[in-house]
Amino acid sequence: MENKNKVALVTGSSRGIGREAAIRLAKEGYDVAIHYARSKKGAEETARQVEEHGSKAFIVKANVSKKEKIDEMFATLEEEFGRLDVFVNNAASGVLRPAMELEENHWDWTMNINAKALLFCAQRAVPLMEKNGGGRMVSLTSIGSIRVLDHYSAVGVSKAALESLTRYLAVELAEKNIRVNAVSGGIVDTDALAHFPNRDELLEDSRAKTPAGRLVERSDLADAVLFLLSDRASMIRGQTIVVDGGISLCI
Repeated sequence: MENKNKVALVTGSSRGIGREAAIRLAKEGYDVAIHYARSKKGAEETARQVEEHGSKAFIVKANVSKKEKIDEMFATLEEEFGRLDVFVNNAASGVLRPAMELEENHWDWTMNINAKALLFCAQRAVPLMEKNGGGRMVSLTSIGSIRVLDHYSAVGVSKAALESLTRYLAVELAEKNIRVNAVSGGIVDTDALAHFPNRDELLEDSRAKTPAGRLVERSDLADAVLFLLSDRASMIRGQTIVVDGGISLCI
């Protein structure tokens, strides 16, 4: 139990990939701070599953598009645990419209949740990580950052910004023994995909074109996240690991 008494924060962990990552971290011995924005019931279910593995679960609500709410979240986290060893930046949102139909508030909302939040969460996470000699950060992104997907312009640009910030943070924080990376997923059938107007088409197309022969699952992304958080990835810095069964090589 080398991770006993260590603390992980997973944003957007009331469902989907975030929940999967939180549960996997609990299995590894981490106590887990479970963040949510809307679904308290979902966060409570994640907490229940975290506690089944003998880890402490702590639920915190915050709108991570707003810096003051990020500050409040980390102040609460510091009061509860006094430390942070792992930060999984998973919370995401965005407006799904063609670029010519985007309005200013659509753009700002998407960029703030998906890119700005990483910067200001990192600024608050670093002092807590330094208390115990370092830490690890992993963000979730998507192949829409490097490939053009229908209705995905705002989200794709925000994810590209997140991946760029990952590189800058990795270099700047290396001297503090803080590793920063990202995991990029292919099409995953989660609740978030239900908001895509072309969901069924995306799923059918991905099943047919993925060289690995199946869709990417939540567990595949959680595997990559846990690998990047492990000591086996100690020399991987500022990278975006693509977990898509090979489909981005074919489109």
